[in-house]
Amino acid sequence: MSRIAAVVVTYNRKELLLQGLQRLQAQNHRAEFPGAELEVIVVDNASFDGTREALDELIQEGGIWYSNTGSNLGGAGGFNCGMRKAVELGCDYVWIMDDDCMPHEDTLLELLRADAQLGGDYGYLSSVVRWTDGGICTMNVQRHPLTRSIVDFAPELQPATLASFVSLFVPAAIIKELGLPIKDFFIWSDDWEFTRRISRAHPCYVVGKSVVTHASKSNGVGNIALDSEEKIARYKLAYRNDVVLYRREGLKGYAYIVVRGLYHTVLVLTKAKSKKLERWRTILQGNLEGFGFHPEIEYVDAGTEESLPSHDVQ
Repeated sequence: MSRIAAVVVTYNRKELLLQGLQRLQAQNHRAEFPGAELEVIVVDNASFDGTREALDELIQEGGIWYSNTGSNLGGAGGFNCGMRKAVELGCDYVWIMDDDCMPHEDTLLELLRADAQLGGDYGYLSSVVRWTDGGICTMNVQRHPLTRSIVDFAPELQPATLASFVSLFVPAAIIKELGLPIKDFFIWSDDWEFTRRISRAHPCYVVGKSVVTHASKSNGVGNIALDSEEKIARYKLAYRNDVVLYRREGLKGYAYIVVRGLYHTVLVLTKAKSKKLERWRTILQGNLEGFGFHPEIEYVDAGTEESLPSHDVQ
């Protein structure tokens, strides 16, 4: 018997959350893997749209484990909380996803087939993420190697270096070994930092036959030069967090930080229609803050409610 915890982080998207939970209930892995028990952990980042009330029946029936964080911890804090609970509960695998991730009926089946094929010798497995129109969801494209996006999603397993939290399958033993996502990231690059931490130590793969649909509002990657004015400030977190991610790659990582910063500056100067100075300052300030940002990686021990000593990210 193996226990799989699907960890879903939600914030004010109850309709999408309910759709995703229905998709989880419809997984068809049981005939081929009768010993694989799927459990669901919902981490609510203090939604105020009636999410708790919408889940009341499932909670009462014991169909999900639900936790309200009390404040918005961002995706990073939410996944940190949910994955910690999954390991503490003694689950063998953690299947991570956002509340707008829609698993197909055989998504988990294909992940388990890949697990069996590899004999458990991997750090994580990542599903192919499509958008609502059937095309590839660009914001969730995996990378291999570090700075190159995967463009050919063949049905065979292929190596991955970075992956998103939209259908990521991780053995609990890996989480106990390498720690939880960095909650201080709040949003952006928490998934890439976590998956890079793993891929540095273990082989990781994209499972071409495991597919989910990401029901996001749009299919695109954030662009500080083109995004709306009210979203400019949040990009500081992206640049700050990416410094933590890439500086661990040595000179190549530092070079990437500098070149990307210059490239994004050019995009702002040539493409932005407003607030060019504010956008450029955000790039500069985010990168500068990143060099002084040394968040901790937290560890968790199964069967306890206490985390092991924290580890500082260099």
